[in-house]
Amino acid sequence: MEEEFALVIGDKAWSSWSLRPWLAAKVAGIAFREVPVRLRQPDTAAQIAQHSPSQHIPVLKRGGFAVWDSLAICEYLAELAPEARLWPEDAGARAVARAISAEMHAGFQALRAEFSMDFHARIGGRIPSEQTRADIRRVVQIWCEARQNFGAGGPFLFGAFTIADAMYAPVATRFRTYGLDLAAFGDTGAAAAYTQAILGLPQMQEWGEGAAR
Repeated sequence: MEEEFALVIGDKAWSSWSLRPWLAAKVAGIAFREVPVRLRQPDTAAQIAQHSPSQHIPVLKRGGFAVWDSLAICEYLAELAPEARLWPEDAGARAVARAISAEMHAGFQALRAEFSMDFHARIGGRIPSEQTRADIRRVVQIWCEARQNFGAGGPFLFGAFTIADAMYAPVATRFRTYGLDLAAFGDTGAAAAYTQAILGLPQMQEWGEGAAR
């Protein structure tokens, strides 16, 4: 597909919402131009306002057309590149993938607040609150059940990479950043292995290089 999109994103070290559609587009082979916005700067809000009607990023832009929500951008990419199979082909698996993607999109507020994404940081000793512990247990449950029920075809939640993986990729970076032992949250090994699979993606390595810069 010819390059015809611009994806407005925040700093790669911190912007978990930017990582999601960026990763989906990269894995799907959809070319785009990055438009970076520096976060935590005096003019950040003004910079975002130039691109986003919601005052949030990421934003996908194509001419005068814009999509300003991470999950909506991923859905749009799936429709543009059906050959990439960004959703599972099986209807039941696809419904579950959409459900867990929506759950990540709308939930896990305690986890987000207490364990924010900092891609290259290594922060030990942080003790999660009970609500955050519940969030982590739920993520581990989602990952283990998806791997058990749908993951036979590859190392990701539904075997091959899907939007569900893009939605949970920032969480994998959080688990690494804060050195969380997933066995303490009910993991029997599947969630830890999945974390390594996501972090080992070449596209995640590329994002990490940008975060380092």
